[in-house]
Amino acid sequence: KDLERNVLIVAQGHDHPLLYHPGLEAAQLHWVADAPPGEPPLECLARIRHRQPPQACRILEFDGDRCRVRFTEPQRAIAPGQSIVFYRDDECLGGGVIENALN
Repeated sequence: KDLERNVLIVAQGHDHPLLYHPGLEAAQLHWVADAPPGEPPLECLARIRHRQPPQACRILEFDGDRCRVRFTEPQRAIAPGQSIVFYRDDECLGGGVIENALN
């Protein structure tokens, strides 16, 4: 969706290139330890879907309860309103709500 231009973008096919994005912005961050587990850039793993295998990423910056995340491999169908959860190995670090995908 492009709300500013009032446009809905539609792609045909499961693996259309427009469905893939290298990163995202998230807000409403919550950290299990009540604070980020380090300074950015922070290398970790993340999930944007419940059954998805953890994906390598880097949290580029924190700004209060917001962050920017860049994945090692582009991710399919990053959906605003869904959650992102961060991990280090099997330890859950925290998460937030996806606001938008980055190009």
